[in-house]
Amino acid sequence: MLTRQYVKADVDGQIGRIRLNRPERYNALNRTMIREIVKVMEQFDQDETVAVIVLSGEGKSFSAGADIDEMVDATPISMELLDPFADWDRISRLHKPLIAAVHGFVLGGGFELALACDLIYATPETQFGFPEVGLGVMPGAGGTQRLTRRIGRTRALEWLWTGERMLAPEAERLGIINRVFASEQFEQDVMTRAHQIAAQPPISVRLIKDAVDKAGDLSLQDGMDHERRNFYLLFGTADQTEGMQAFLEKRQPTFKGN
Repeated sequence: MLTRQYVKADVDGQIGRIRLNRPERYNALNRTMIREIVKVMEQFDQDETVAVIVLSGEGKSFSAGADIDEMVDATPISMELLDPFADWDRISRLHKPLIAAVHGFVLGGGFELALACDLIYATPETQFGFPEVGLGVMPGAGGTQRLTRRIGRTRALEWLWTGERMLAPEAERLGIINRVFASEQFEQDVMTRAHQIAAQPPISVRLIKDAVDKAGDLSLQDGMDHERRNFYLLFGTADQTEGMQAFLEKRQPTFKGN
């Protein structure tokens, strides 16, 4: 296990695991912590032995939000010069599947961190919300954009304006998270899903993520053209040959990532 100041990281088979490790502060996110999280994510993204990255939190919560102590005396100029969200932007450039496994409080910056992941799994009692309006500010690491893309303008505005919290079952119903797993077997169920994705041909997984990410930025036809190019590219891989041959031979394929 690799331990930094605020992050624990290890590899379980093909799964790179990152744990937020500031439990005494409910994993409140300061700049050093975000920098550590993103650095480990990028290391796992470049590690050929890692197929899927799982992000979770130690203690009673995933993350209760940003560390307000760092921002209370900030000015517009100091924020501009500091550019605190530059590290956050690097998350969207990761190629491998990124899963947020969350519990307890997932608030403010913690909610934004979860929304920056590809998939979100939660326990039933998990609480989500953006309390920033009550502090005289608003989400700044993508919360307004990612939440609106998931649930639409009017629902997003209501949650952002009121600062109210929602439990995981409601978040699942609204399409904010993927699935709610029972608390007593939460880690096991998340890892089962992570290993299921890790067993797929990695180039296919990467190009599927690339095409889906483009769907929100391109017109339908441009998105379909991009999808088609990725589809054609996969016919240059050994895993495509193996996958189709295994199907014809009625056996399980053995994918090698090339």
